[in-house]
Amino acid sequence: MGIVEAILLTIITAATPLAIAALGELVVERSGVLNLGVEGMMIIGAATGFAAAIVTGSTLLGFLAGMAAGMLLAAVFAALALGLAANHVATGLALTILGIGLSGLIGRDFVGARREPLAKIVIPGLSDLPVVGKVLFAQDPIVYFSVVLAIGVWWFLRKSRRGLVLRAVGESHASAHALGYPVLRIRFLAVLFGGACSGMAGAYLSLAYTPFWSPGMTAGRGWIALAIVVFASWLPLRAMIGAYLFGGVTVLQLHAQARGWGIPSQAMSALPYLATILVLVVISLRRRGESQGPASLGTPFVPDR
Repeated sequence: MGIVEAILLTIITAATPLAIAALGELVVERSGVLNLGVEGMMIIGAATGFAAAIVTGSTLLGFLAGMAAGMLLAAVFAALALGLAANHVATGLALTILGIGLSGLIGRDFVGARREPLAKIVIPGLSDLPVVGKVLFAQDPIVYFSVVLAIGVWWFLRKSRRGLVLRAVGESHASAHALGYPVLRIRFLAVLFGGACSGMAGAYLSLAYTPFWSPGMTAGRGWIALAIVVFASWLPLRAMIGAYLFGGVTVLQLHAQARGWGIPSQAMSALPYLATILVLVVISLRRRGESQGPASLGTPFVPDR
């Protein structure tokens, strides 16, 4: 039972940053914007969040700084992709390269520094239950926040008028503009929300998952978050399930190495990314070219056209 509990705890911890980043990108893509810079925003959030936490001594300020850094990088993307109608794919890739470079600059003085991991919220009595006690009732605040975020995004997109408008913009920005909706403003706010989520996900890596900073510590998680959005067919609750599935694959390689299964560590480290490729191939074959995403996804919008 102890082994099962340990595996479940590590799956939740590994899945949380993926879930938060994927939910943020899901909202961005529902508005019709394709931001491939999730990896860059995550790693700048990790570096800035850790640096701010070390300097100020506050984990909360570290998370806020990580979110602010992610939003700042997202604003740069918005200025290019929305303001100048630049190609979304090229701009997102440039954003990732910029984020990786800036993170190395910001975090260079903090390599090797350590912080205490984020404190957990323990619910007396319930946390003592076998197996599910620590799994459900003794987690850090960001784990609980990720669940609330998923429910909030689902409610916003499905039940609120503003969510309906955002989805309409993603489906046909020309029609939404003709009806008088501010397409660029809606997309800008969505991009900022995605940047805040990616920055928080990155800060979680350096302040909770592994409470230290090292260059490249996101290790491709931003790309996995992008794959989760496609895997989930742009549905928030399904994105949570996808994050936990990919988190389980990530944890599998750690436990396989710990138990000495005789599989090369390099092959096990590649397992999450091989799973990502496999899932995308299967989804593509099942849909046979039929797109389930927003119709205007990745298409620049210029109001006077």
